[in-house]
Amino acid sequence: MRPRSFTSDFLQYRAPWWLPGGNLQTIWPALYGRRTRGPVPAYRRRRLTTPDGDFVDLDYLANDVSQRRPLIVLFHGLEGSSRSHYSEAFADVAWRGKLTYVVPHFRSCSGEMNLAPRAYHSGDFEEIGWMLSRIRDMHKGPIVAVGVSLGGNALLRWAGEMGEEASKYVSAVASVSSPLDLAAGGKRIDHGFNRLVYAAMFLRVLKPKALLKAAQHPGLFDIDALMKVRDIYEFDRIFTAPVHGFTSVEDYWAKSSAKPHLPRIRIPTLALNAMNDPFIPAGSLPKPHEVGDWVTLWQPAHGGHVGFPLGSPPGHVLAMPEAVTAWLLKASGITPRVPERWPTAPMTMPAAL
Repeated sequence: MRPRSFTSDFLQYRAPWWLPGGNLQTIWPALYGRRTRGPVPAYRRRRLTTPDGDFVDLDYLANDVSQRRPLIVLFHGLEGSSRSHYSEAFADVAWRGKLTYVVPHFRSCSGEMNLAPRAYHSGDFEEIGWMLSRIRDMHKGPIVAVGVSLGGNALLRWAGEMGEEASKYVSAVASVSSPLDLAAGGKRIDHGFNRLVYAAMFLRVLKPKALLKAAQHPGLFDIDALMKVRDIYEFDRIFTAPVHGFTSVEDYWAKSSAKPHLPRIRIPTLALNAMNDPFIPAGSLPKPHEVGDWVTLWQPAHGGHVGFPLGSPPGHVLAMPEAVTAWLLKASGITPRVPERWPTAPMTMPAAL
């Protein structure tokens, strides 16, 4: 059975005039854009033991809704968490829509170093599958999932791997600003301004974490080589690829990219990518003939990387979570309780629902 197709006003998204270009539309929203229309989301944490004796932490939105209400599962991006700007924005949308919401943290991203001789990576679809199976066991209502950046590629990689079986766990999935072609994205992040700003920012966190992992498991990788790393490719060559069983960075990219697996997906799927995302070359984004009937592509001209700001300064980042949540619920046959898009003009904060 083919899925119904849903469109949205968000396809016509345009960034505010005062935030021109993909870099400003990426950096400003992450640092200064308003994430909520109410208080900062409060979470309650649940720890799960993994099959290899490690742990993952799940942060649930503490909004006391029924376990039979729809649940949004958000898989964060590289070094993200439940406190990332997009995580809190999705939490706010869930709070206003009286939805259940949870952010499963990839290993080492919940504020505590994990135990096993591994971390996480862009194609960690087996970990995604295990998390979703546990969440399915614990939740009685409908489940939809969204992955942001790295988390989105891993989520769609899982959906492609599972085919029709994916519907046993979730009714619809979405990726946001995800590098579905990892080779193209990997090369872009290490070039020019990206290398000086974004790659350097990630490495300031990734390298110390890798050193902590080496202290836990001596001999896991070449520490001297890691200390010389200046770009993401070299970090993946020294740490990510060998630690997770890949023979090279190129092997990692090829086996982990979701793009070749998109035609295998058999649940309603949304892939949202801005054409001016500084991390992802527009030419590498999937075309309609490359995805199959179950995948909907939203590729607005503006938005940057997980930015999509709206409004007067300082702006807000709620338009994207509202539109994506509305799409996921509609694709699952659920009537959304949240608008698909904030108006561009400032508005008064409403009382709590």
